[in-house]
Amino acid sequence: MSVGLLAVVDDILSAAMKASAKAAGVVIDDAAVTPQYVQGITPARELPVVAKIALGSLANKFVIIIPIALLLTAFAPWVLPYLLILGGAYLCFEGAEKVLEWFGVQHGHADESDRNENKLVWGAVRTDLILSTEIMLISLANLEAGLDIWTTLAILAVIALLMTGVVYGAVALLVKIDDIGLKMAKNPVARVRHTGMRIVRSMPAVFRFISILGTVAMLWVGGHLLLVNLGEVGVHFGEDILHAIEHALEPLGAVIVWIGDTLFSAIAGLIAGLIIVGIILGIGRLIGKKPNFHEGEESPADVHV
Repeated sequence: MSVGLLAVVDDILSAAMKASAKAAGVVIDDAAVTPQYVQGITPARELPVVAKIALGSLANKFVIIIPIALLLTAFAPWVLPYLLILGGAYLCFEGAEKVLEWFGVQHGHADESDRNENKLVWGAVRTDLILSTEIMLISLANLEAGLDIWTTLAILAVIALLMTGVVYGAVALLVKIDDIGLKMAKNPVARVRHTGMRIVRSMPAVFRFISILGTVAMLWVGGHLLLVNLGEVGVHFGEDILHAIEHALEPLGAVIVWIGDTLFSAIAGLIAGLIIVGIILGIGRLIGKKPNFHEGEESPADVHV
């Protein structure tokens, strides 16, 4: 019995690793997006805030995404592309708004004093919901056909735990690496001390890069979600251009194809996001309210090198 149980567990783990492999790009995006929500808070609260966001991510996956994905896959699979279109539009909106800030265009950005952990965690968990949805749906789509509901559920649960651990473990390391550098800088060994000082000095530039990467990731993932899922519901124009770019770059190798795909998706995401920002600002002007687009996160424009 124990041998049979171990075999089942091994099969579930193997299936989980195989199914989640194609979601690796979104996992990287998630790890790049999240640190910008933690910047600017006191060092003592960094890991507790990351832990809260990680718990929110698990709740997203186990309470919302997995049950709804299984139900919709079984009874209304046609709804999934529309949900992903909405999620992609939200990411494009967030990314475009931050790009506008890089050029000095502010839209009711809250003062630093207005930031608090609840708003920060809510903003991060809300963004995580979109990215986690794509991770889980990509994984679900790559499961072998014919699996029973309980095996599918077990595999998705393993993927959810694995992806959350990878993403938020990386985020925790990123936000605390400056503290590690400070401890190294106090080491009596000169070589370790100098390495620690170099880490500390480099962290502002590192976080600036991460913030920009996170914004680009929002536009890339959001744009790709829009292009692919609009194609699923019959609007093929953007998806056709994407496939044409991939086909044209195919002789140059997989890396160049990926770069072309990413660049076009990000540009499409930026265009879509700017349109959404414009619509929201227009609606706000009509009703006499100035929308605040932030939930406590640090904008790339606010990260100083």
